[in-house]
Amino acid sequence: MGTDGARALLERAGTLTLQTGNLLNWGCLRKKCPATPGEEVRDCIQKTLTEWSSKIGQDLNQEILEVLECTVAQAIEKINPEERDELKVSAKLFIVGSNSSSIRDAVDLACSALGVAQLDSVIIAPPPIEDGTSLSLEYLQPYWQELENLVQNKKIVAIGTSDLDKTLLEELYLWAQVKPSSNQVNLASCCVMPPDLTAFAKQFDIQLLTHNDPKELLCEASFQEVLQESIQNTKAHEWIPLWLLRYSVIVKSRGIIKSKGYIMQAKRNAS
Repeated sequence: MGTDGARALLERAGTLTLQTGNLLNWGCLRKKCPATPGEEVRDCIQKTLTEWSSKIGQDLNQEILEVLECTVAQAIEKINPEERDELKVSAKLFIVGSNSSSIRDAVDLACSALGVAQLDSVIIAPPPIEDGTSLSLEYLQPYWQELENLVQNKKIVAIGTSDLDKTLLEELYLWAQVKPSSNQVNLASCCVMPPDLTAFAKQFDIQLLTHNDPKELLCEASFQEVLQESIQNTKAHEWIPLWLLRYSVIVKSRGIIKSKGYIMQAKRNAS
């Protein structure tokens, strides 16, 4: 009956916020090693939706919420304030819909979920662009300005980029008020760091990191498919993912991951 209740809530809500909590607390995921980051995201979203829907009561007259919070209660893990200085909290943000205002919502929700006042670092993946067009500074600027505002408001300490070549990274660096502290390079696209990028990063003290995330970690079709599989007969096509944030909490002195999870938000487009 839980699925019926969840479906009824989804049909009347406007926004869905999903939090996986600490994946290290999920016994089933610990045993299974997803082959790709994309598979991990799908697994986590599916298990969270399934678990959440199974706990929805049978009373279809229950309070209808504009914003639905979908979480697995036992996996939620806030940071102990006494341990905060010993931990580094970092995040990578994937914008699914091209809306720079999503950045503030994502950072606020991550801080709230983890019980912290600020994130130590946030890397933004390049927002989606139309086919046939290439990424430009002009396109990146509104997103970077949102991140800069969050740094100035002390919600983030350092901000970084992903998949920028030397030319675009230099353009961003020269224009930005808050300079990028890091740039991620996809190892699938280059086995060796480009020498011009390495030289520029060294000159301006930008840390070069590697990643293996796909261009689209979570696309609209993939999310709708997972939603349909988890809560059958729901109007999955009405739900559009806005953003996905992956966070990790690392013990500074030992370099081990204490917590890792995903937070995402989707909006219902019922027109």
